[in-house]
Amino acid sequence: MASKPSKKATKASELATVPSDLREFRKTNTAIGLRLVEGRLGLLSRKLYNVLLFHAQELKEPGKNAPLARGGSKEYFWVPLAAIQRDASYDSHDTKQLKETLQELQDVRVYMEDEVQWTSERLLAGVSLVNPEGLKKRGGQVWLGFAFPPEVKHLVMDPGVYTRVTLFYQSLLRSGASLALYEQCLRYATNPSRVTLKKNWEWWFGVLTGAPIDANPGEYKYFKRDVIKPAIAEINSTTDITIELIEHKAGRRVAELQFKVKPSQQLPLPMPNGPVIDTELLGRISAFGMSADEAKNLLASTEDAKLRATVGLVERRLRQSNAPKIESPAAYFKMALKNDYAGNEEVAKHTMAKAAAAKAPAEDPIDQLRSKYLVHRAKDALRLYAELDPAEQARVFGDFKSSSDAKGLKITNFGLATPSVRTAFSMWYAKQNWGDPSTDELLRYAVGTHDDGEASDTKTRRSPSQY
Repeated sequence: MASKPSKKATKASELATVPSDLREFRKTNTAIGLRLVEGRLGLLSRKLYNVLLFHAQELKEPGKNAPLARGGSKEYFWVPLAAIQRDASYDSHDTKQLKETLQELQDVRVYMEDEVQWTSERLLAGVSLVNPEGLKKRGGQVWLGFAFPPEVKHLVMDPGVYTRVTLFYQSLLRSGASLALYEQCLRYATNPSRVTLKKNWEWWFGVLTGAPIDANPGEYKYFKRDVIKPAIAEINSTTDITIELIEHKAGRRVAELQFKVKPSQQLPLPMPNGPVIDTELLGRISAFGMSADEAKNLLASTEDAKLRATVGLVERRLRQSNAPKIESPAAYFKMALKNDYAGNEEVAKHTMAKAAAAKAPAEDPIDQLRSKYLVHRAKDALRLYAELDPAEQARVFGDFKSSSDAKGLKITNFGLATPSVRTAFSMWYAKQNWGDPSTDELLRYAVGTHDDGEASDTKTRRSPSQY
């Protein structure tokens, strides 16, 4: 007769068999959109912290499963390290990166304030890795212990007003900004207004990037291009909500932002749930001479297909003995990534594979798909140009005439009335506003994703400016 499993083993097996799409935790609204005084939150640190919240609420009290009966172990929550790695989508045996991220969470200091109380605390008070058989040995079970500061622990275990967040949807998001914006908007998905609070764009910069309060946000147009638009595109294509940016201007300057939120009208596309940090790819990028932080930022913010294609291209270039020596592989890699030296063909192939996996029609060849999308986007660019005031139109058209795209064109006083000029200008202006098409943009175009999840003609399809 089989022996009765221990309570500890039973609990671990129960956690392992709960479907990932049903497991959720309560996150107090106070902790959603926290402003950082010190430290920085990235993708892995955000996901890892949410996983710790989930397991703490599952355990209900510290001290359970403590692998060692000594010291302050009774003050820690204890979870098998393998469970933490799985739930954080950390598909790697490299615990060094995990340790560094846990230490980053200890370095994060936040403040909370209401009418009667102001509190400044760290997100984590302590972390510990324990293997009763020995940390340097291959056998045994490695346990992760973690403890929260008093006020943070109270908010974790008794969240009061909270939002339910599922581990499934957070596992699909591939950037820290996407996860931060998703949580912020999820708060309002069931609100009657379905609109987030109106805040100045610098506030949103801190919340989405995880940067400290005193960090320089730069210019809004770059924040919108590099952070907001990619995050919206990812949330709308992979989660259970869709969001829309609302800009409030003071004169001609964007001063405040809101986001309109609604439940998704269709199931999310089946995206691969890959690891948050691909240590093999991280090592290849670091080999170019880039710092670990730079490499991790690229992994989190760059499309996987484009990143891998560019890494492969640079590696092949470095192996060419008959070509001029590259003095700075890191600088060459950054330039190749920025200018898309690898070309869009591999990205488009990756896109078509996703479309096929989603059982969407993908009858056009890759080059036809890209060409059709560029034409569609150029029409949006012309409409955007028509909305500018005459002085701004003159400035933009002047920039076009001095660009390489205008070389060889006979630009007369009729300007855009000439078909060849209009075509070249619209393509140029579209690229100036939105850059090269991303994987997500091509994917949505390929599978026919439109507003409200319904089929429509080109005129009603969401324009690139909304991405």
